[in-house]
Amino acid sequence: MIALLEARRAGLLGRQHWMSNLIAGVVVGVVALPLAMAFAIASGAKPEQGLYTAIVAGLLVSICGGSRLQIAGPTGAFIVILSGVTAKYGIAGLQLATLMAGLILLVFGLTRMGAVIKFIPDPVIVGFTAGIAVIIWTGQWPDFFGLPPAQGAHFHEKLWHMLQSFPQWHPATTGLAVLSLLLVLYSSRLPGLKRIPGPLVAMVVATVVQAIFQFDGVVTIGSAFGGIPQGLPSFALPEITASRVIELIGPAFTIAILGAIESLLSAVVADGMAGTRHNANQELVGQGIANMVAPLFGGFAATGALARTATNVRNGGNSPLAGITHAVFLLLVLLLLAPLAADIPLPALAAILFVVAWNMSEARHFLRMTRRAPRADVVILLVTFSLTVFADLVVAVNIGVILATLHFLRRMSSSVAVTAQGSQELKKEFGHRGFTDLPPGLLVYALEGPFFFGAAENFERTLSNIHAYPRILIIRLKWVPFIDITGLQTLEEVIGSLHKRGVLVKLSGANERVSEKLERAGIVELVGREHVHPAFDEALASATDLIASGEPLRPPPRPQS
Repeated sequence: MIALLEARRAGLLGRQHWMSNLIAGVVVGVVALPLAMAFAIASGAKPEQGLYTAIVAGLLVSICGGSRLQIAGPTGAFIVILSGVTAKYGIAGLQLATLMAGLILLVFGLTRMGAVIKFIPDPVIVGFTAGIAVIIWTGQWPDFFGLPPAQGAHFHEKLWHMLQSFPQWHPATTGLAVLSLLLVLYSSRLPGLKRIPGPLVAMVVATVVQAIFQFDGVVTIGSAFGGIPQGLPSFALPEITASRVIELIGPAFTIAILGAIESLLSAVVADGMAGTRHNANQELVGQGIANMVAPLFGGFAATGALARTATNVRNGGNSPLAGITHAVFLLLVLLLLAPLAADIPLPALAAILFVVAWNMSEARHFLRMTRRAPRADVVILLVTFSLTVFADLVVAVNIGVILATLHFLRRMSSSVAVTAQGSQELKKEFGHRGFTDLPPGLLVYALEGPFFFGAAENFERTLSNIHAYPRILIIRLKWVPFIDITGLQTLEEVIGSLHKRGVLVKLSGANERVSEKLERAGIVELVGREHVHPAFDEALASATDLIASGEPLRPPPRPQS
């Protein structure tokens, strides 16, 4: 309830702000009405379940979320994964997967994973979002053109079947769809309709036209679903069994990740528009609660809706009161106007989803990225996009993130430098302290960058290529911000190998975190505490004295494990 409490502390729940938030909430409710039904149908659910989702999730996210501007509900990004779950497990499986996803989101929020979700690379997000848009667009062809349902298990099979079915297109259905599409795009240019959302204009006009002319063969909500029941959704707990939970872990996790990404992106955009600041972890908690409760009242997965949130901000919404009003408005529509929905033609909703798919695709951004991004990022983008379309969203996101992570690790490992520092380099750094030359028999190597598993091989290879082994080797760790277990093991192996060759090793300049790890890993004991120095000049002075003494240098005995 952080957003609600912050709005109260900021005085935004005062009476002077009621009207602007009530108006914004009604406008958002008008925008959400056709979208909620369209997203529900495309996800394999009934149209009223989209309204239930928008009501319950919209209310709970506004009350419990971390952004006071967020509007939640069913979104287009979920269509691909939800329709797949519904086709395989039925609506009961979809609701159980949603409940599980809500629990995962709640855990994400409570364990403060909000910042981590933001680290998913942009090529992966753009790739799977564009892929989802393509699937939504082609998936609406049967309703838009009046074609038979697509057959096939995979995208290319469905696409080929629809292309073969195009001679069977239905003129009246296509005419209503084209009319709706034009109204969605251009109704705001008509006199008196500038402030009325295009999707609502398209839905109302197409419904009136179908109600008057009753075109044969045009599928409506009434003919396909029997209309929308008038009344409140009833409470029902999905059937929960161990086998079904195990089956749905993958889809539930995907829903949770997708919901987290979209809700946090929406919150960031809202912050940019209104100058606010959201709480990412609390937002995930709110989304988790909403997704746990929505399926108990007939709903399914929901997340922050970018278009509706932006509409809220543009129309003066500045507190959770707008989101609450949006939910109450949809509830009143469900209670008072549900019987009128029977004549809503599905081609009108398909036209709305055509526009949603285009906006989701961010085609210009996608093409700009393919032209301007580094080659590796373009590969990640295209692989994620292709796998989303032709394979599976879960596979696409996982492989996209893995490829991005491997590419990042490769770049990080290549940025780690292991360099020999001779007298000239050291004079530049310590000449003002009277440094002249390194004594014979002393070598200095500096390690720069994070010493992790990706850089360990580079370090080991560099030191193994020493041709003439010195009497003393100083390893400078001043520029190592952190070290992992692979780095520690590699350092231990290299030091052990040098000791066998009679080389005395000194370490210098490690920061506090690295020093603690060296101590815990036993490397301090391996080199000898007298050979671990906080500063390089101390290590240099000690090494110079040892060489000048002429005494034989014996590395400390290897500690017993």
